[in-house]
Amino acid sequence: MGIERIETDLIGPLPIPGDVLYGVHTRRAELNFTVSGLRLKDFPELIQSMAMVKKAAACANAELSLLSAEKASAISEACDELIELKCVDENFPVDMMQGGAGTSTNMNVNEVVANLALLKLGANVGDYDKLHPNDEVNLSQSTNDVYPTALRLTILRACEGLIESQVGLREAFRAKANEYATVLKVGRTQLQDAVPMTVGQEFDAFAELIDADINQLQSASGQLKEVNLGGSAIGTSINVPRGFPAAACAHLTQISGIQLIRARNLIEATSDTGGFVSISSVLKRMAVKLTKVCNDLRLLSSGPRGGLGEIRLPPVQAGSSIMPGKVNAVIPEMMNQIAFQVIGNDLTVTLAASAGQLQLNAMEPVIILNILQSMRMLTRGMEIFKQRCVAGIEVDVDRCKDLLDQSLVLATPLALLIGYSKAAQLSKKALTEKRGLRQVVEEEGILASGQVEELFEGSAAFANF
Repeated sequence: MGIERIETDLIGPLPIPGDVLYGVHTRRAELNFTVSGLRLKDFPELIQSMAMVKKAAACANAELSLLSAEKASAISEACDELIELKCVDENFPVDMMQGGAGTSTNMNVNEVVANLALLKLGANVGDYDKLHPNDEVNLSQSTNDVYPTALRLTILRACEGLIESQVGLREAFRAKANEYATVLKVGRTQLQDAVPMTVGQEFDAFAELIDADINQLQSASGQLKEVNLGGSAIGTSINVPRGFPAAACAHLTQISGIQLIRARNLIEATSDTGGFVSISSVLKRMAVKLTKVCNDLRLLSSGPRGGLGEIRLPPVQAGSSIMPGKVNAVIPEMMNQIAFQVIGNDLTVTLAASAGQLQLNAMEPVIILNILQSMRMLTRGMEIFKQRCVAGIEVDVDRCKDLLDQSLVLATPLALLIGYSKAAQLSKKALTEKRGLRQVVEEEGILASGQVEELFEGSAAFANF
């Protein structure tokens, strides 16, 4: 660590490590919020979005002749370094769980950008008379419009990777559906034998389930494209020059590559967290449905000899420290636990969103922490799930046939021929006497031999396949 420097704020003087680019506001936040162990540097995607907003603001301020071309250029170049994730690890120590509605995050970025820009101008770190974190890097802005804008931008950017993982998993299930399209098996309801189906139909249903969530995510993310940049403290655009909101949004769209629009009502948009609630709700929906898929795979692969055993999951590691040869469904179990965390995160987001008061919601830091955690876990988890589980699933065709032959699932199409009551009677007899339904039906002599053949081996029972 280099020689300390002293910076002063309204609280008083404070020593700052000599080898960092942040200043007094960041240092106080670093000391105040040592709670989660998750710091701003651990979420570089948020730092990038904040830097994009700062660059857009500098460009707009220069366009409106509020900032000299030299200073605007230095700020823009500094922001570019952060967008490229340079100087990130050691300079963003603020805890993600913080009071102040994101002010500590905003000031951390302001100070680092200011000091990087000072170096580019040939000045020293901390020489704020030449370029100031508040007066120039934060010019025409407030935490209350910069921070929520950056949050929305971060989520929108993260959606791309999340959707890629969803698409990959969907296609992996579709591939399995095609591979086993004609393999017949027992379909079940309430864990009881129900009616026949194909393995292909079962896997295709998983694919469609994921496809529906892709559409939901795309729809919900659209709400986040409306931002309150230029609204300043409470949305009244105090200290913001005419023309800045439109110019800043236009520059941010160009810088980020995402089409953003200015909110129709900046006061409403400054305090509203509805878009975050919507996106978190979709993440929860994804988690709930993925839990169902994983539970199904665990059941279908149960055994290998004492359970259903219809499918074999790829063995990826030994399953026990005491039981030799045991292999567990660890990848679906991992996905289950991710889903549980995402569901819990959604509750946190809901509570935080409901805690907004008057013209601001001060709880946005915990909202973004939980949403980004959920998106990260789902994105990474689904990729692992696809690669290390779904892609390698094998179906035990003989086992599926044996279970189907031993089951009573053809009682349903049988009821169309002889009536529900008689079919139920014959099913009960077959179950009680531990015999096959076909054998019992043949003994009763209630169907012609051609009908029996068509029912148990022909196309009648599987007409919808």
